[in-house]
Amino acid sequence: MSGVGIIVLAIVVLLGLFALGVPVLIAFLLCDLVGLVLITGSAGVGMFANSMFDTGTTAALVTIPLFLLVGEILARGSAIEVMFSSVDTIIGKIRGRQYVLTIVLATIFGALSGTAMGVAAMLGRSVLPGMLSRRYDLRLSTGAIMAGASLAPIIPPSVLVIIIGTLAGVSISNLMVAGILPGLVLAALFLGYILIRVHHNPSLAPSDLGSSNPELQSTSVVGACIRVLPVSIVILSIMGLIVLGIATPSEAAATGVVGSIITVALYRGLNIQMLRESLYSAAYTSAMILIIMVASKIFSQLLAFTGATAEITQVIVGLGLPPESMLIVMLALPFVLCMFIDQIALMMVIIPIYRPLITQLGFDPLWFWLLFLVNITVGGMTPPFGYTIFALKGAAKDIPLTELFRAAWPFVALFVLAIVLFACVPSIVTTLPRALL
Repeated sequence: MSGVGIIVLAIVVLLGLFALGVPVLIAFLLCDLVGLVLITGSAGVGMFANSMFDTGTTAALVTIPLFLLVGEILARGSAIEVMFSSVDTIIGKIRGRQYVLTIVLATIFGALSGTAMGVAAMLGRSVLPGMLSRRYDLRLSTGAIMAGASLAPIIPPSVLVIIIGTLAGVSISNLMVAGILPGLVLAALFLGYILIRVHHNPSLAPSDLGSSNPELQSTSVVGACIRVLPVSIVILSIMGLIVLGIATPSEAAATGVVGSIITVALYRGLNIQMLRESLYSAAYTSAMILIIMVASKIFSQLLAFTGATAEITQVIVGLGLPPESMLIVMLALPFVLCMFIDQIALMMVIIPIYRPLITQLGFDPLWFWLLFLVNITVGGMTPPFGYTIFALKGAAKDIPLTELFRAAWPFVALFVLAIVLFACVPSIVTTLPRALL
């Protein structure tokens, strides 16, 4: 069988297992074991064990549990509640203020957490009930929450950045910094879209006059700003140290954990029970991610061992398509597949295939993998199987899933518009990391 045939067969089998509801980890392990037996026989057992050890002990991956722990500590402490009330006060009384609050909070939480599902669930529990009680539009409200939550993997720190950087062989620090401007541009796009719609249709955002908040005074705004200041400890202890070149991402993640503990202590939310629950949740999630990465690494090694990866690279390059057309194809494929497949699982399959193509096509690796990151992130809120949609559904059980699907599409279109913008203007992606690092 040709290399292309091997890749097609392997991916079809893997996707079939996903479709049958087989957990990602088990699906990869089954494909790995069958492939080892058929391709290498008993000699492959040693490769299997060594690959698991080498991948699982990669130093850069220690960042994943640390970043997850930062988010868990802040979510389980009282920091989130303080952030919510303070930002609400700072925004003041403008029409559609709850929409603005949602996007601003999502941007801040994205700089603290890095997981879209966690931010979606958090905003679904804290912001959405108030929006609906004020008779805000259901679709625009839920769409804003899903879109805002999807900023979390793009704005550093980000678990997806660590995985992409590790698998694609690009600087994790550079990729993190590269996400700052695109994340802010996306947030501005969402706000602009929402405010334009509210301006043309005021019924989408009833006035907040008469709500529980009194008319804001400058002193209350100053007080809110002061209450937000401790959160800057976390941001500075992570991104500040990376941007200044003082710490690597792994070291900055460790200081971020210390910063999050100090922050919740200042908010009087620190206790042993909270720390125990945060450690357990972060450890559980990290273990699942790392085991999937180990299994998927073996899968990619088997494809490389058969020569399939090299052959499909030559086939694609041999098509003679211009780089612009290849870029569209390479981004369209994961965009469609993410509608049906877990983001991390898809990354494990596609990145090893794409990696040699980037050099062949002459793409800037930092620019391409940031586009890939944004593209993969959209999959989290793309019907029918976007995990961000399900996270919000879990926090808002009374809202029909079909309503969430309809709410997602306008913001998916904004993501696509942003990807086109970043592709046409690479400096949005590359300027900041090259200037700071």
